[in-house]
Amino acid sequence: MELVIENLKKNFEKKEVLKGIDFRFEKGKIYGLLGRNGAGKTTLFNCLNQDLELDGGTFCIHDGKNRPLEANDIGYVLSIPNVPEFLTGREFLKFFLEINQKQVKGQKTIDEYFDFMNIDTGDRDKLLKDYSHGMKNKMQMLVNIIANPNILLLDEPLTSFDVVVAEEMKEMLKSIKNDHIIIFSTHIMELALDLCDEIVVLNKGVLEEIENSGLDDQELKDKIIDTLREA
Repeated sequence: MELVIENLKKNFEKKEVLKGIDFRFEKGKIYGLLGRNGAGKTTLFNCLNQDLELDGGTFCIHDGKNRPLEANDIGYVLSIPNVPEFLTGREFLKFFLEINQKQVKGQKTIDEYFDFMNIDTGDRDKLLKDYSHGMKNKMQMLVNIIANPNILLLDEPLTSFDVVVAEEMKEMLKSIKNDHIIIFSTHIMELALDLCDEIVVLNKGVLEEIENSGLDDQELKDKIIDTLREA
């Protein structure tokens, strides 16, 4: 399975943000999406999530044949978590599972999901408004993983976590990558190199894959920085 993007364009008034993106993202890989501030990483995600109308181009899923993306193909973890703060963590998961019971395969108990995400027992019945930013981000990531979409768009998902939780989240993402196309936007190059199978740079409105064969870590970092400096 692949996510195929062809000549994708997005303008804001006279400013061309995405200038004709062509790329194929493969299932089973975590892609690190790097780009300078304002390069258009979040704009690309919003286009793929169909929150923004395109100014040109197409994208689809290729799995033997091409088909349009449907709502349940995409899971989008925002950099600023959006959760119903008037519910407890347990109430939120219960509500989510009830309204998505036809889509959730191999449904587990609520506590098993909490265990999977390493959410402490004492936090499970707290109101979400009392969760830290990182805890809210964990809950947002959890419901997207439960929904089991083909494509996971992760917009700076680990920046709010402490070192221990960030390592837990990296191992979790590696454990599920074989069943998904995961695109991981970050401004932290070391994080992308540690976690991701492929590095792509959004540069001057187009995506450029960074070829890393035969390069050591420092050479790869230098190549990425040189590409970003050209932006």
